[in-house]
Amino acid sequence: MPTETWILNASPIITLAKVGYLSLFDELPSTFLIPEAVAREILSGPVSDSARKALESGWGRSASPSKVPSLILEWGLGAGETEVLALALEVPDCSVVMDDRAARQCATSLKISLLGTLGVVLRAQRQGLIPLAVPVLKALLAAGLRMNEETLRVALKRATGETWPG
Repeated sequence: MPTETWILNASPIITLAKVGYLSLFDELPSTFLIPEAVAREILSGPVSDSARKALESGWGRSASPSKVPSLILEWGLGAGETEVLALALEVPDCSVVMDDRAARQCATSLKISLLGTLGVVLRAQRQGLIPLAVPVLKALLAAGLRMNEETLRVALKRATGETWPG
C-alpha cells in the first residue's frame, strides 16, 4: 500500500476530537503532520479542549514549512491554513485536510490534493473504521462543524449509500 501523508489544519482536529474520533487520523493515513501554526492555534484554546489535551500529551507530529511562498500569502489566509498549504508544497504526494472555504480554493488553485472533515469520515466508514457515517456527522454538526446539508446528502449517498435524514 502506498505511503499517504496528510497535513492537518486545526478545525478537523478540533471537531473530530470533540466528538471522540481523533483516532481516525492515527488509522487512515500512513502519516500525518501538524504545522506549528496549527498546533499553536489548538494550544491557545480552552484548557478543557480535547484537541489541546491530545497535543499536550504528545499526540501528532509537528512540522514547519521551510518558507511560505508569496502566492499563498497573497490569499490572506490564517496562519494555520497558510502553513498547511506551504508545507503541502514541500511534502511530495500529500493531501491537506481542511474545511475553510478560502483555504480549499487556494489548495485547488495550487493543485494540492485535499479533503475535509467530511471526507475523513466517509473514508473511515468505507474502510470499516466506523459502522455508519451519519451518527458521526450529526455529532460533528452538533459540535459546531459547518457543512452544507445538500453536500452531506449527496456525498453520503455516493460514498457510503447512507441517507442523510431530513
